Amino acid sequence: MTQRVETASDGGEGPEPGGGPGGATAGVTGGEPGGTDGRPDGTGGKPGGPGANGAAAAAVARRHDGLTAAEVAERVARGEVNDVPVRSSRSTADIVRANVFTRFNAIIGVLWIIMLAVAPIQDSLFGFVILANTGIGIIQELRAKKTLDSLAVIGEAKPQVRRDGRTQEIPTAGIVLGDLVELGPGDKVVVDGEVLESDSLEIDESLLTGEADPVVKQPGDKVLSGSFVVAGGGAFTATKVGREAYAVQLAEEASRFTLVHSELRSGISEILKYVTYMMIPAAIGLVISQLVVENEGPQDAIRRMVGGIVPMVPEGLVLLTSMAFAIGVIRLGRKQCLVQELPAIEGLARVDVVCLDKTGTLTEGGMDVTELRPLGGAAEADVRRVLGALGSSDPRPNASLQALIEAYPDTEELHCTASLPFSSARKYSGAAFADAGGVGSDGAGRDGAGTWLLGAPDVLFPAGDPSLAEIDDLNAQGLRVLLLARAVRELDHPEVARDAEPTALVVLEQRLRPDAADTLRYFAEEQVETKIISGDNAVSVGAVAAKLGMARADRTVDARTLPADRDEMAAVLDDNAVFGRVNPQQKRDMVGALKSRGHDVAMTGDGVNDVLALKDADIGVSMGSGSEASKAVAQIVLLNNSFSTLPSVVAEGRRVIGNIERVANLFLVKTVYSVLLALLVVATQVPYPFLPRHLTLLSTLTIGVPAFFLALAPNKERARPHFVRRVMRYAIPAGLIAGTATFLTYMLARQHYTGRGALDAETSAATLTLFLIAMWVLGIIARPYTWWRVGLVAAMALGFVIVLVTPWLQEFFALKLVGTQMPWTAVGIAVASAALLEFAWRWVTRRFPD
Repeated sequence: MTQRVETASDGGEGPEPGGGPGGATAGVTGGEPGGTDGRPDGTGGKPGGPGANGAAAAAVARRHDGLTAAEVAERVARGEVNDVPVRSSRSTADIVRANVFTRFNAIIGVLWIIMLAVAPIQDSLFGFVILANTGIGIIQELRAKKTLDSLAVIGEAKPQVRRDGRTQEIPTAGIVLGDLVELGPGDKVVVDGEVLESDSLEIDESLLTGEADPVVKQPGDKVLSGSFVVAGGGAFTATKVGREAYAVQLAEEASRFTLVHSELRSGISEILKYVTYMMIPAAIGLVISQLVVENEGPQDAIRRMVGGIVPMVPEGLVLLTSMAFAIGVIRLGRKQCLVQELPAIEGLARVDVVCLDKTGTLTEGGMDVTELRPLGGAAEADVRRVLGALGSSDPRPNASLQALIEAYPDTEELHCTASLPFSSARKYSGAAFADAGGVGSDGAGRDGAGTWLLGAPDVLFPAGDPSLAEIDDLNAQGLRVLLLARAVRELDHPEVARDAEPTALVVLEQRLRPDAADTLRYFAEEQVETKIISGDNAVSVGAVAAKLGMARADRTVDARTLPADRDEMAAVLDDNAVFGRVNPQQKRDMVGALKSRGHDVAMTGDGVNDVLALKDADIGVSMGSGSEASKAVAQIVLLNNSFSTLPSVVAEGRRVIGNIERVANLFLVKTVYSVLLALLVVATQVPYPFLPRHLTLLSTLTIGVPAFFLALAPNKERARPHFVRRVMRYAIPAGLIAGTATFLTYMLARQHYTGRGALDAETSAATLTLFLIAMWVLGIIARPYTWWRVGLVAAMALGFVIVLVTPWLQEFFALKLVGTQMPWTAVGIAVASAALLEFAWRWVTRRFPD
């Protein structure tokens, strides 16, 4: 739809003789920008010829000046400001609460208090370890929060408001009630308001209402925060700011930063649920058992009871998961990558299809005019004149129009009477011109008055036109071609493009991103499919992709031929790689079709036409220079506008997923053998073999310290599904082997040792077996070996040896191997268990493949 610029009638009517108020553009009906003599009402503009930006309309009502500085100050004093902070992360209180008040911290905390009351300090070490872990987790998440908050400020929308007749860019939080907010293509509506000025203003409210079609807004219509502009421009008065705004009320129920689905997080939650089910009966049985069978007093019974319960709790698993995500955010933040939802790091590592919008992703935003081909005997001078006027008819030109502006400056010989903004759905823009009188700069009469369209040749040309063959040759070279055509109908006619007279072809060369080829190669090597989805001609897009070395770049499809049925569309998408002439709704449908085939889909884009697809994709990635609307819905924003940052995000995701899987194995093996030991102790009615100090030592050397390094180490393994199944298939048999072998050693030691101090000797033998088996599990988990992983395992083994040979450490940890027969028996059982572990590991891998 096209229309002349209109304003609501509450501000007075009447065309101005010269330019409008100073600020955004030159006078709408002619003349220079108003306000140049310092008067905000615009009367300082010079009357005269048509302005360089000649405006968007012929008959225009008074351009509103917005609030004055004094009015803004009054509203700020009354608190009528848009004071809702941009949330890029959890609050400090939320972070502390999430790390401190956990189910397992509560269990450990109660046990710690009991131990502090009845046992030596060395039996309470596990509590200090939890304090240290919690502190580290809080510090790392606060560092991640600081990174996110600083990046969010960089990427925050900065709307343009008109005050004192001049346009200025301010932070979103600076808007006050009654502010006049200007809108252009791609802008996000940041507060609720009422349209005051409209120049073919089209608003997409689909993210709020689900309505797919853009809504044309007239003066007096309401606009809601959270919607965005797809075409045209205008201005609206802010009527609701702060927490009263519509989008903020929605955010109260479901924050924009609510976590997206994370298989890792949900998997760990499922594991912890199973662990809780195992812990409860085992712990209850252990409490009763130790109080009944222990002959050395209730205090020793409580110590051994706590020693049995504490290792059942995988307390560090959640901590290390959160820490791995937080450190990933910090690392990516250093590369100017804003992660708006933490699990997006994991999500991008899991994707197997990446949909790329060509413009702004594979190519840079700018273009260059390389050739002008007049058609049908049109005079080149007239064509240049019309192209110059078309370029300046749009106050916010896209990349194509900007190239025309640079190549063909406006001669101001044509006066714009109406304009039709570019729309991704239409694939063309247009303007109507009247002759300003006189002769051209070349002394000849001018031919340019009338209605003109500029857009895609295959949309404006009738099908089968012989000129399309010539255009196909240009597209095959990766060039973008626009058709200038004279319309025979009025600009607001619904079929204005029908029977338009072709006048000239404009050939544009696109600037390729220097890093795009390497990034495409990376995805190909990682077996991630890439699909180019663009509004441009499919052949042209395919040629650009071929220049960048993309596989299957010759498999191109014109999206206008795509089937509407989702299954049929998915089949076409699987068979091809490059899609052109895609409209915004089709982009969304294509993402949905790919997801219906079980694909994990990432979508990259920077324009308003990408918003719907970005929202529906598993992971949306936007460029920092993109439209505010695209940045608002994306989970990841590349603030440096570098497509080459994506492999870094994938690498971080793989590091998090692969390492947490390793770490989860360590923690769950401990939980399984602890539960098994508790059940065996209950069944045999013997004292629990360990004190808390023993298991603190074992957990620190075989799980805690190694897990910290393994969780943060580089890891390039491809992300695989079924996290819980893969972890449990290894943890359960390994834990059963470790628990059974340890209990066997313990029972043999009970037969071997007698007299005073026998229980300590029995505990020491069982500790030796369990440590060796746990070290072998660590050795398996640490594969494939690198120098630092070998060094890590060796250092942990050395730590245990130091405890065994240092007298004061022997006494501190109550560890002393007595004799030679039982210690060597313990070693033999551990060696046999290690062989059984290797067999079980290989058998499980074959029996239950990924």
